[in-house]
Amino acid sequence: MNPKRAFTRITSLLRTSLACTLLSAFTATAQAPGDLRVALVIGNAAYAGTAALVNPANDARDMTSTLRSLGFTVVELRDGSKSQIDEAIVKVRDTLKGKQGIGMLYYAGHGMQLDWHNFMVPVDAKLAQSADVAAQTVDVNTVLDAFKVAGNRMNILVLDACRDNPFGKNGTASGKGLAQQDAPPGTFLAYATAPGNVAEDSDGKGDNGLYTQYLLQELKKPVSRIEDVFKRVRFNVRQKSGGRQIPWESTSLEDDFFFNDGKVRAVEKPIESERDKAFALEKADWDTVKSSQRVDDFYAFLQKYPNGNIAEVVQAKIELLAAAQIETQPDQSGMTQSPGARRFRQGDTYELVFKDGYTGAVKFKSTARVTKVTDDIAEYTGQFGANTRGLSTVAGAVLADNGGQYDPPYPLIPGGDYVVGKHWAGHTSAISGQGRKFTLDFDAKVVAKEKITVEAGTFETYKLEFNFIPSTGSRYKTTSWVLPDWGLAVKMKVEIKDGVTPTVIVREWAAYKRGQG
Repeated sequence: MNPKRAFTRITSLLRTSLACTLLSAFTATAQAPGDLRVALVIGNAAYAGTAALVNPANDARDMTSTLRSLGFTVVELRDGSKSQIDEAIVKVRDTLKGKQGIGMLYYAGHGMQLDWHNFMVPVDAKLAQSADVAAQTVDVNTVLDAFKVAGNRMNILVLDACRDNPFGKNGTASGKGLAQQDAPPGTFLAYATAPGNVAEDSDGKGDNGLYTQYLLQELKKPVSRIEDVFKRVRFNVRQKSGGRQIPWESTSLEDDFFFNDGKVRAVEKPIESERDKAFALEKADWDTVKSSQRVDDFYAFLQKYPNGNIAEVVQAKIELLAAAQIETQPDQSGMTQSPGARRFRQGDTYELVFKDGYTGAVKFKSTARVTKVTDDIAEYTGQFGANTRGLSTVAGAVLADNGGQYDPPYPLIPGGDYVVGKHWAGHTSAISGQGRKFTLDFDAKVVAKEKITVEAGTFETYKLEFNFIPSTGSRYKTTSWVLPDWGLAVKMKVEIKDGVTPTVIVREWAAYKRGQG
């Protein structure tokens, strides 16, 4: 064979082989477990008579377009009947089944709650009594069950379904809006407004409802990390509505998800030098606004740092300057969380008992009192013993305790609502009573609701786990059982990891008295 022709033939074969290899690699990548993202998008607007809505069909159209541009396979349904919604759920389930993918539901339209279940209302529903709900609507849990059967690695449910519901007037609903629901494992659950409240269908200036307008805006950003997306949406909607509508989320996700590239990633621990640089920038911005009385300054700060070191403190500051204008709804246990951020009142008194965490033996007792409350600051004595003093914001961010002074304050409890799965973390600078400078890293999570009994009585509480890593080297962990409207925990277990055997101290209420609000 002619050498030149042979070379040409070999080159052609190599190109063909390489093309096949690349095609094979692309196909394997496209079908790799976890790469598949499927969204069910439903927008119901064409209800009969006064139940008709303005924006949900537009919301569904625009959400479909946005999600497809982000790499989602979308099953879209506008003005769906019950049978059509049921069929769409099955289609999405079957598409995802066995693929370890990501399932998403976006629903805009009428929604309602009954017996602590949330329901999507099809356009053909005719609800005259409570018995009609199960037969004519679609339980949101149906979607969760379908995603569970599919074996998804992650689920995202977005319910812009809290419009004022005309069906509830016939006695079909248990209350306004949607019922509070903790996210099942591997799920991010988002409501357009807080449980028990209604959302605005439109501000009259665009094609989308208020919530979806800002959600679309955030999804289109170059970096759209899931928690940043929904927190920015919440802050925007609260600001725009003057506190009449405050979105609500519950999450059980352990990994990060980025809409912009579709990737699920383990939460990254920042490199120390990068963390310090980022903290310095955030701290400088905080120092310029922390004394402001303009609520918009704090909204702007949260848009820049939605998950920053000071985010929980800033959210509480917004509540003080511009209180939420929403109704509070008791949860399934009967607990009601006030939207207010004042957890300390002057005159609050706690009789505390300190026990050995291993034997239960009483070590000592103390009386803690809130001695002074001025503006945003609460002073108290006796939290850790007779002669100890503390200083916190009224929402529960610690400025000083027996360990030192903290700048910025660190939030020992969340700045807003307690929601199971809520997580916050950060970094602060500190100085001890002896003048020694150090830093403190912290990581906290609301892990459960739990009923506990102490000497003061039996309480339905939220359980928090908090890890502290001071630069001084002695790590410690606290587990707290808290009531949302109180500054000090009903019960706190402190584990000091210094040495081979950690020290464990348990502090409980023996008695308590509420001061003047």
